Amino acid sequence: MADWRERSEMNGDVVFFRYVSEGMEKSHEEVFLWDLDKTYLDTTIDSLSGLLTTVLEKALNKKNVPGTNSLLQSLSEYRKAQKGYMYFPIYFITASPPQLEERISEKFALDNIRPFGCFYKDNLANIRPGRFWRLTKQVGYKLQALLQLRTRLGENVRQICWGDDSETDAIIYNLYSDICSRRLGAHEIRTTLEKLNVTGDQVDTILELQASIPENDPVEKIYINLATDTDPDYYLKFGRRTLATYNTFQVALDLFQDRRIALDGLYSVIQDMIYNYGYTPEELMKSFDEFIRRGVLGQAAYLEVRNFFVEKGLLYPSYEPSVAPLKEKLIVEGRVYEMEGAHEPWIPERIDYLHDYR
Repeated sequence: MADWRERSEMNGDVVFFRYVSEGMEKSHEEVFLWDLDKTYLDTTIDSLSGLLTTVLEKALNKKNVPGTNSLLQSLSEYRKAQKGYMYFPIYFITASPPQLEERISEKFALDNIRPFGCFYKDNLANIRPGRFWRLTKQVGYKLQALLQLRTRLGENVRQICWGDDSETDAIIYNLYSDICSRRLGAHEIRTTLEKLNVTGDQVDTILELQASIPENDPVEKIYINLATDTDPDYYLKFGRRTLATYNTFQVALDLFQDRRIALDGLYSVIQDMIYNYGYTPEELMKSFDEFIRRGVLGQAAYLEVRNFFVEKGLLYPSYEPSVAPLKEKLIVEGRVYEMEGAHEPWIPERIDYLHDYR
């Protein structure tokens, strides 16, 4: 563990471990980015006690968020089957300290995951007077990490992002999108970030990174795991691109709708959640109905999934959802961007980052 500084790239709080060549990083047109804590691993690093527990925990004892490993395997297998890709372009970002990199890498190996890279926060340096407040403030750290990652990827890359509601991931990913696309000017970026407790040095670094990246929006989709049971309606202000989900099964439903996993991949997530995490088929089918009620799962995908669930014994043949699924209005390359009767934009022209209205 002592040699982590020699194996990483450091820039302030941001510590990056790269596991593939630079050429490999730039060669993929679609890249997946997962926040590690409460999105892939069931860890708590938003308090000093939680951070220390995570530091001491062995790789074998680190628990996945239910269904996430099966989902990653399904994403990887589908890409290989459809496009022949041998490598799965995924990066992780965590507020855990870089001293944990070897232990978390052991966990990745146990889960048969080979990420392209992983970002860590040099958080143990914040355990001292005058810096404790930085332990739980992630906006500056994560934005800087995301922009550093953007400099490593291809010009027209598309990113599918995962976060959770225990931090400010929806704000962070959407700010990243606005910064990359230049929807926000430098003055507005600085004013917004300062109000979000980002330090002056971090703001300067973020603006410097912005100047070195292509002027386009790389963010394709944002998934937010409702780890603390936030009202999903809150996320409507970020547009339909930002999707709040109650569990990994709902994420898998949307990924199937967007043709990123197959029905067999969706079923493997269901089996994992039932047999390894104690979910009941009835609980998952309630999530299915809730997804339809929110207008997320469209008519075409619903019919495919319904018939499959009936075949697998998860639904009765007479099943009907509590509301009729919306019809897909705009589909581009298999991705659903608009539904008839859904009025929220895919990406709003302006997002109010500073007020938590619902």
